[in-house]
Amino acid sequence: MDYEVLIQKRDQYQKKRLSIPEYTLQTFEQAFEIEYTHHSTAIEGNTLTLMETKVLLEDGISIGGKQLRELYEVVNHQKAYQYVKQCIGQGMPLDENIVKDIHAMLMDHIFTGGIYRDMDVYISGAQHTPPSPVQMYQQIKDFYSDLEWKGNQLNLIEFAAWTHAEFVRIHPFPDGNGRTSRLIMNYQLLANGFPAVSIAKEDRLEYFKTLETYAVEGNLTPFADMVAQLVEQQLDRYLKMAEPG
Repeated sequence: MDYEVLIQKRDQYQKKRLSIPEYTLQTFEQAFEIEYTHHSTAIEGNTLTLMETKVLLEDGISIGGKQLRELYEVVNHQKAYQYVKQCIGQGMPLDENIVKDIHAMLMDHIFTGGIYRDMDVYISGAQHTPPSPVQMYQQIKDFYSDLEWKGNQLNLIEFAAWTHAEFVRIHPFPDGNGRTSRLIMNYQLLANGFPAVSIAKEDRLEYFKTLETYAVEGNLTPFADMVAQLVEQQLDRYLKMAEPG
């Protein structure tokens, strides 16, 4: 993926965004928010369909036969994503407090979020085992202190991808690490002028493989390429909306 092309498209997107009719932009971003919430929760096993997610979030209609936890996962994810956009609107760089707030919102009515795990965890089917609590505390501390340094070392797409891949490798929370890491990846994209992206549940296998490659080999490229592709697709959608006629 040509990074320079993405930067050019991002700059075009920033310039042309204002020429997209307000209603078109609003409905597109509302649809994205629902799709993103659906896919991000479905990757973790939530069984609500896209239509059920839409009815729950847009109309506030509860879905019969679904576990209460699944309904909260969806509602909480939308709130957490809106919080991300609010923080970016205020020009706040990503930090530990924001990450803990995001996790607490995701876990609202499920368990008390924003608190790091104090036990070992194992991920079924993965070669990588997250660090034990003592190592994890040091690694998550390093993660936050590395944010600024990595932002200067990597290009902006790689930086967003690293934020996700490194956070989920550390796995600091008992649950909800995947949703949190996808939200903080989008935080970095939005903060740097790119649109947010959604990883489709249908691409779950490839997505997990690229994250495993990073966790086991330290190779970020496959995941960064996947993110770059999603960013370009999203930029193209916005630029198409900005075209006259």
